[in-house]
Amino acid sequence: MTREIPPGLQQALDSHPCYNEKAHRNFARMHLPVAPRCNIQCNYCNRRYDCSNESRPGVTSELLSPQEALEKVKTVKERIPELSVVAVAGPGDPLANEETFTAMRMVKEAFPELTLCLSTNGLMLPDSLDRIKGLGIGFVTVTINAVDPDVSKKIYEFVSFDGKNHRGREAAEILLQRQLEGIKGCVDRDILVKANMVLIPEINGEHIPEAVERLKELGVYIINILPLIPVEGTAFAEQRAPTAMERKELQDRCSGGGVKMMRHCKQCRADAIGLLEKDRSAEFDKAACGSSCGPGEAKQVSGPPPCHSVAVASDDGVNVDGGLGNSALFHLFEIKDGEVLPSGSTEVNQYMDVPLVGEAHRRRLELVADQLSEHAAVVVSEIGHLGEAMMKARGVKVIVHRGTVDDGLRTTLEELGADA
Repeated sequence: MTREIPPGLQQALDSHPCYNEKAHRNFARMHLPVAPRCNIQCNYCNRRYDCSNESRPGVTSELLSPQEALEKVKTVKERIPELSVVAVAGPGDPLANEETFTAMRMVKEAFPELTLCLSTNGLMLPDSLDRIKGLGIGFVTVTINAVDPDVSKKIYEFVSFDGKNHRGREAAEILLQRQLEGIKGCVDRDILVKANMVLIPEINGEHIPEAVERLKELGVYIINILPLIPVEGTAFAEQRAPTAMERKELQDRCSGGGVKMMRHCKQCRADAIGLLEKDRSAEFDKAACGSSCGPGEAKQVSGPPPCHSVAVASDDGVNVDGGLGNSALFHLFEIKDGEVLPSGSTEVNQYMDVPLVGEAHRRRLELVADQLSEHAAVVVSEIGHLGEAMMKARGVKVIVHRGTVDDGLRTTLEELGADA
């Protein structure tokens, strides 16, 4: 049975792009990078503040004081009227930084209509519950990668608690006990919880279903299984990322039982701004990196063909159910004079068994983008920043749609400006 929404949160949930998949194409979020300090060291985390084109947690192009953050919210709200959620998600742990609470209070006082949200590793969550509730923060994300200390101890280098750095199983036990206590405390206080779980195939891949069952028992609202991003300079730099198929099979296996499964996550930066599908943080940054970490040079194109050819990611031909990076099959259609006619299909499953991140993933996206470059548009249920940039560089319009193929094609007709 699906968990009942706490009183007063339904309206906020309707416009929360992370907790509500239906909202993520119409409502924007903003992350305030006011929390640089962290109290644990994850083996996959390397916090950097210098690259505006890299999209992953822990990355920001600048750090802000609470006052600077408030001024930035004012600017963003003026330019992005669909802004509905303001959150603190790093680059360190929000609850290890007093600036988080100061910024949240200032935003709440200035913009009471905005929903407040934060993400945490959970270590200080039990001690922060009353402050979180008092500020009216109704959404808390906890990154919890295991519920077995013997698994967890492989994921963290140390946990800093009570003035001491703890390591190994002792660190894992402290962190887990605090995470579970904090999650229960949130649920007891009618705060919706999202659990982020980083899928590290050789470490916690087989354990995640057990962990999900425990989180369901605690009353977690939504689960988000994230692929590991191997980052240079971390202990997990050589760990392999999961494949698209591995992640999807695990999501499917863990779905149901009264908890939602998040499938539209973009692994946002600590300074992300805008719709999930279109991060606009670079527009508001004081600093940005060069083009070396962008999607590569755009190909010269002459524009879409006069007869619009469209590729739709769909396994069954009925629903748009895949992204550029995890679809095995695209159904093809031609749009001409307002009519939509099927024109076959194209398979890209030969590229499926590669990691979701890294150079191999980039090559896979390039191969798929090249294969689909002859079409005027692609219709997908999700797409990452890199994949979207590659398609646009090839002159192909990207339509993000989760629903039926027929509805996706109608949206495409409107977007392409074809005669209906």
